[in-house]
Amino acid sequence: MSRFLIFSWLYLLSIPLFAQDIKVIDLTCAYRNNPIGIDMVNPNLSWKLLSPKHNVMQTAYQILVSGSIANLKKNIGEIWDTKRVNSGQSIQIFYKGAKLLPTKTYYWKLRVWDNYGNGSEWSNTATWQMGLLNPADWKEAKWIAYEKIPDSIVNVLPTDGKKDKYNASNALPMFRKNFVVTKTIKKATAFISGLGQYEMSLNGEKVGDDFLAPGWTKYDKEALYVTYDVTKQLKRGENAIGVMLGNGFYYIPPVKDRYRKLKVAFGYPKMICRVLVEYTDGTSTNVISDQSWKTAPSPVTFSGIYGGEDYNANLEQKGWNLSGFNDQNWKSAVLVNGPKLNAQKEEPIKIFDHFTAKNITAVGNHEWVYDMGQNASAIIELKVRGKKGDTIRITPAELLKADGTVTQKNMGGPSYFTYILKGDGLETWRPKFFYTGFRYLQVKGAVPTGKENNSTKAVIEDLKALHIRNAAEKVGEFSSSNSLFNKTFSLIDWSVKSNMMSVFTDCPHREKLGWLEQLHLMGNSVGYNYNAAPLFKKALEDMRNSQLSNGLIPEIAPEYVKFEWGGDMFRDSPEWGSSGILLPWYLYQWYGEQQAMVDYYPMIQRYINYLGTKANNHILSQGLGDWYDLGPKPPGVSQLTPMGVTGTAIYYYDLKVMEKMATLLVKRADAMAYSELAVEVRKAFNNKFFDAKTKQYATGSQAANAMAVYMGLVEEQDKKAVIDNLVKDIRDRKNSLTAGDIGYRYVLHVLEDAGKSDVIFDMNSSADVPGYGMQIAKGATALTESWAALPTVSNNHFMLGHLMEWLYSGIGGIRQAENSVAFNQIKIEPEVVGDLTAAQVSFNSPYGKISTKWEKTDKNFILEINVPVNTKAVVYFPAYPKSELLEENNASFSNAGIENGKTRIAIGSGYYKFNLKFK
Repeated sequence: MSRFLIFSWLYLLSIPLFAQDIKVIDLTCAYRNNPIGIDMVNPNLSWKLLSPKHNVMQTAYQILVSGSIANLKKNIGEIWDTKRVNSGQSIQIFYKGAKLLPTKTYYWKLRVWDNYGNGSEWSNTATWQMGLLNPADWKEAKWIAYEKIPDSIVNVLPTDGKKDKYNASNALPMFRKNFVVTKTIKKATAFISGLGQYEMSLNGEKVGDDFLAPGWTKYDKEALYVTYDVTKQLKRGENAIGVMLGNGFYYIPPVKDRYRKLKVAFGYPKMICRVLVEYTDGTSTNVISDQSWKTAPSPVTFSGIYGGEDYNANLEQKGWNLSGFNDQNWKSAVLVNGPKLNAQKEEPIKIFDHFTAKNITAVGNHEWVYDMGQNASAIIELKVRGKKGDTIRITPAELLKADGTVTQKNMGGPSYFTYILKGDGLETWRPKFFYTGFRYLQVKGAVPTGKENNSTKAVIEDLKALHIRNAAEKVGEFSSSNSLFNKTFSLIDWSVKSNMMSVFTDCPHREKLGWLEQLHLMGNSVGYNYNAAPLFKKALEDMRNSQLSNGLIPEIAPEYVKFEWGGDMFRDSPEWGSSGILLPWYLYQWYGEQQAMVDYYPMIQRYINYLGTKANNHILSQGLGDWYDLGPKPPGVSQLTPMGVTGTAIYYYDLKVMEKMATLLVKRADAMAYSELAVEVRKAFNNKFFDAKTKQYATGSQAANAMAVYMGLVEEQDKKAVIDNLVKDIRDRKNSLTAGDIGYRYVLHVLEDAGKSDVIFDMNSSADVPGYGMQIAKGATALTESWAALPTVSNNHFMLGHLMEWLYSGIGGIRQAENSVAFNQIKIEPEVVGDLTAAQVSFNSPYGKISTKWEKTDKNFILEINVPVNTKAVVYFPAYPKSELLEENNASFSNAGIENGKTRIAIGSGYYKFNLKFK
């Protein structure tokens, strides 16, 4: 073989190796992969990078955007060509090209250069499709309904406890429209909103795989529309659109003997739709909702977001959503008014896990209880055979009575599913407009297959629970050598999933309301597990739409009810409303998102000004305080921490965060004003609550001392003594917690920051005191509302899951360094405490996957780390005397000194395997 041939062969082999020096992956637009229905004129673009090398940083990029895939393949970006931009920025780059047009699809790709002088290949092509940017883009589509609600019934903000003026259900309509496609289809897109919820079909097939669309909102201010690519569902010739509507939160029917938490009535169900059909010859046509659509009542005879769903299969009209159906007996749709429309930007709700019964038990009255084994937000899927008219009622519950039957006392009832058979072989049914939280299902009117059936009842061939949640991408994983912590992770994760809908709810059954304190207190716990940035931004819009004229952000958003029990304590609590201030800052810290600060700055200012009007000598005493702390009475309003402590501490923290945001937004006068007011609040707080002799705040509760430390209210010379008092209180209570919904996150943070994760370990490692261990010992499969898993309250609740954050930041050691943004500066500091011997934790950050895997033996401590390209990290190793640190792959690192007795090293991107050998 000639030298030339050998060289050529080696050269060809080397091309993919060189090309892999740096690679662009995971292109996102507005936090989503290839989204459709974007209604932002300057969407934010981001990407991640991969490289087999260490210490790789991006130094430049070039983005191409085209309206044509053909142009992009030729490397032509006629819509936007950034040329080479010398910048390390790889997240939150705002589009600045030509004007984006409604409904248009754009194709984009990019390449980057790194600090070694390598250039990447062009990335794979990504896309985004624009939505409808203004009312004219709806092409005169109209809101249509089966009937118009009387004005006397409309109530967009009912007061709790008011008696019904009337009792009646409403028609749950279905709509249909025939249309003809006359040419070869290039692309077809549907834009639709249906209130409260809709299910759309084309030619008899469901459109999309989402559920409970669209996301619920403050409907007097806005409604969301959803965009679908329906190209594959259309055909040349006759086509038919079908739409079914449910009530959702848009209308809660006042039907006796069906549970309701509230009585909101924005209107009867309605819909609006535009289907754009684009042809290969460059022309297009639109199918729009108007009076030409036909409507009739559907087989759904009851729809209540709290009370359940009833379905009568005998009312089905076969082929109703197919072309050729005879709709002569249907009436024309009624034109109605509707709210402002915006695109749904968060992920939809979808079906995930499927659960079958672990046990099926006969109970009294010839009924059966199915144990699905997991408490979750879910719907049912029923497969049944029986006679026409056989009626099955299925009652969901979290808990059982002593006799084995279900109870709904803790979750609100009566709430149930009803199905009436048509007697046509095997019948399969799923509810379309109702979900709830349950583990158990009690069946009346049918017998499980294989069981004795003397009364010839309908036979249930299968009954499943289908878990539903927001489809936010999973970005975190945790496992450790401690089985209780692994179970605790699952416990909390199920409560997060069960309450992550289009709103972060408190529970999936009794209330389903967006209580706001969870957003800032549980936000980091959610962020380590799910890419929830769009959902957090949606929550900010719900807050803006719910904010009162006086500036108050109520405790729930969207605000569907005005709670007056106990005065305004369930409407005006700073620990809740402060999510309006803290969430934009957390979006910046976690995702590098600055736009939320800009967009919601007026809302933020109005709320902080409102708090100022409520303060008495800078002290805020209204609201709920440290809700559900562990006092001598049943849980509820703060018992151990006096009113004023938590509210004022949050107020001070709000002001310090606002100072930072104003500085970042170059609002210097505002920053100065917030800084000066914070000084006054801090002085007033310490004058009122700090005992200089005992070094305790207020009653010396865990919440009081921890919040004072975390918020920076404690003078530096007193900080150690206050933390020591916190630890002493925990130890004196046999390592038991007392802090509640508001205080516990700060207890964990203060202990972690003070190097006392051993205390955190001890607090959360037993089952004989209230906490996660006790909940698991009592059989809970999702986090409960009360620390002691009381059977009188919710057993699937979101609010107390703060330990999740420490499982990642403490055991996994994955944290942000001070002043880091979006984890571009990482702090790796695993807490090797208690009986832990190993852990494996990962988090797919905005820059890429950060992972740690560690194992401790008698001879060494091994730590494997992955640091994403374009980021750096400082690693802290446990303090062991007489030890030697090696990197097993000979990767370079630099000594960063000793801190609190721990060895620190600085590393760049890449994979590392450190071996700390004990001598």
